[in-house]
Amino acid sequence: MKYNCDMIADLLPLYIDDVCSPASREAIEEHLSECPPCRKLCEDMRRCDTVIDADIAKERDEVLVKQAKFFKRRSAIAGAVIGAIFAIPILICLIVNLATGAGLTWFFIVLAAMFIPTSLIVVPLMAPDDKAFWSVTSFTASLIALLGVCCLYSGGSWFLTAAPAVLFGLSIPFMPIVATSKTVSKHLGCHKALTVIGTYTLTYALMMLSIGIRHGSAHFFRVALAYSMPPLIFMWAMFLLIRLPKWNGLFKTASCILAAALVFFFNDTIVLMIYNRASHIPKFRFSFATYEMANDTLCWAVLIGGIVVSALFAAAGLIKSGSGRKKEDK
Repeated sequence: MKYNCDMIADLLPLYIDDVCSPASREAIEEHLSECPPCRKLCEDMRRCDTVIDADIAKERDEVLVKQAKFFKRRSAIAGAVIGAIFAIPILICLIVNLATGAGLTWFFIVLAAMFIPTSLIVVPLMAPDDKAFWSVTSFTASLIALLGVCCLYSGGSWFLTAAPAVLFGLSIPFMPIVATSKTVSKHLGCHKALTVIGTYTLTYALMMLSIGIRHGSAHFFRVALAYSMPPLIFMWAMFLLIRLPKWNGLFKTASCILAAALVFFFNDTIVLMIYNRASHIPKFRFSFATYEMANDTLCWAVLIGGIVVSALFAAAGLIKSGSGRKKEDK
């Protein structure tokens, strides 16, 4: 053996931690292949390191669990204290309401209004898990409840019109949060994006239906459908082109740009076809003499520009796909 066992024993910790130089590693491995005692020492040191790492990981997990429980208790206490503070103005309003002989009228409006800050402050502190999900759902429910109470005590009949509009507005920022939360995502699987887009469409349709019923005119539904179809077609086209094809990102970008240009170009065609069953295709002319000419000019400019830009992205996608296949062949 070329090397002394004591010297190899001193180098073994560096060898096990993989921090020694290539020359030292080669020398150690050569010595271990010839020296059973040093080889056994190396195995024992590896086994000892594994046990130590397991003990450290166990202690780390125990510390994290204790800290999580500590912060949950503190959050629950803070939530309870803030909830008690919120209860003070509610109690005061109840006493004043009863003392003035007004009964329980506007007290319920104050009570419903206090649910809104509670959903944004107390719920995140009290919820043990999925705080964002419980916050947005409780906020939505409290806002709808406030609208209902205000409508009831004002003697109005606008709740069924306002509530769907509020739901549609809140669904735009909140549905991605709800769909990706632990509570909901485990049931949706790979259909989160479809659920979000479907919710947008459903709440929008519900809003337009409620407005149409209150408007009381069949003509409203035809106008609403005519002007709603182009943006709905655009939204679903973007979703389907991004979600379904197994293309690379450049091809998807090209298809989305082209689809957007086509929807813009045929926007008036779709509207007029639904509204009064009239066919209309923008004429190929570049003039701004009248509003109709300017509209046709803009439609053709967007379509031509969209085709050119999408063609550039498609060409880049072809180049990328070709280079990828060449790498695979190598």
